[in-house]
Amino acid sequence: MRSTVEEYAAVIIGGGPAGLFCAAQAASEGLSVLLLEKMPSCGRKLLITGSGQCNLTHEGDVREFIAKYGDHGPFLRMALRAFPPGDLMAWFSARGLPLETDESGKVFPASRKASDVLAVLIRECGDRGVEIRCSAPVREVMRDAGGFCIRSDRGEYRAPSLVIATGGCSYPATGSTGDGFSFARALGHTLIPARPALTPVYVEGYPFSDLAGVSFSHLSFALFRDGRKLRAASGDLLFTHTGLSGPGILHISRTVLPGDLLKVSFLPAMSADVLKRDLAARTAASGQQTVKRILAGYPLPARFLTRIADIAGIPTGMTGAHLTKKDRDELVRLLTAFPFWVTRPGGWNEAMVTSGGICLDEINPKTMESRRV
Repeated sequence: MRSTVEEYAAVIIGGGPAGLFCAAQAASEGLSVLLLEKMPSCGRKLLITGSGQCNLTHEGDVREFIAKYGDHGPFLRMALRAFPPGDLMAWFSARGLPLETDESGKVFPASRKASDVLAVLIRECGDRGVEIRCSAPVREVMRDAGGFCIRSDRGEYRAPSLVIATGGCSYPATGSTGDGFSFARALGHTLIPARPALTPVYVEGYPFSDLAGVSFSHLSFALFRDGRKLRAASGDLLFTHTGLSGPGILHISRTVLPGDLLKVSFLPAMSADVLKRDLAARTAASGQQTVKRILAGYPLPARFLTRIADIAGIPTGMTGAHLTKKDRDELVRLLTAFPFWVTRPGGWNEAMVTSGGICLDEINPKTMESRRV
C-alpha cells in the first residue's frame, strides 16, 4: 500500500456508467477526479445490459419516466428535468455514438453493442483527465475535517467530495455486491433492507415447464398475501422451464414474498361472469364440437389451452354437450384467475436491479447529495 495520502477534489467509488459519467462531468468543471473500481475493468454490468445490446434510455417525456418508477418516482423529477432522456441521447450522439430507437421507444446504440457505450464513457473520462484505478477495492470510508478519507487496497486518499456509485447487489459476478451500502451506513445513513428486484418468480407445482417460451401480452395480475389483495398490475408474461418471467412478472417481483398467491387472468378483457356466459353460449351453439375446438375460439396459444383443460381434468376430445356447469366454471377460474402459489422470487444472480438501499428521505433530490453527512 502507498505510504502517502493522495489528495483529489473528488473521489468516485464505482466504475459503472453512473460513476464514469459523474467522473467525466466533474472533471469537465476543472476538478481533479479519482475513480476507484474494485474489478479489473470498468463497466462489467453495463456490458451485459439488454443482453449486451444496452438499452441506454427510452424516448418519452419526464412525466412518462416518473410514472414508471412507482411510488417513489417523484423523487427523480428534478434529476430527470435537469438532464432528460433527450439530453442523454444528444450527449452520446455528440461523442460519435449513433443511436436508434425501436418501436417500443427503447434507445440503443445503432451497433447494438454495449461495449460501444462503455468505450464512449471511458474515452470521455480519459479526455477530461480522470484518473481511473481498477483492481482497487475500497475497504473503508471515513469523514474527517478535510472531507473524506478513503482507504483502498491501492492506497489512501482524501477529498472534500465523495461520490458512492457502487450500485446495488444484482449480478454479483460483475462486482455489484452492495459495498456502497456499508459505506453509507458507516457515514450515518439509514438502510432499507436490500432485496432482489426485477426477477423471475418461482411457484409451487409449476405446470408449464414444457411450454417454456410461450408468451402472453397485456395480462392482469393480482397479488394476495394472507387472504388480502396486496397489489394489482398488468403486463406481459413468459413461461420458462422453471417459472414465470416476462416484463409484467419482473415488475411485480419486487413485491412478492414466499407464500403469496398470484392470480393471473389470461383473458383480461373478459371478467369471470362475462366468460361464463360466453363459454356457455359457445357450448350451447356448438355442442357437437370438441372442447379443444371450442377453446380454440379464444385468443390464446393452443398448447396452453390444452394444458388448461388437462389441469381442469377435462378431456379435450370430449364434446361441448358433455361439459357440465362445474367443468365450465373450472375453465373460467383457470383462465381468469389462475392461482400460482409463490415459493420465492429469483435471487441476486437473476435480479436485474436492487430494491431497498439508502433511505430516500436522507438524500436531497435536487443534488443527490447526502442530508446526513
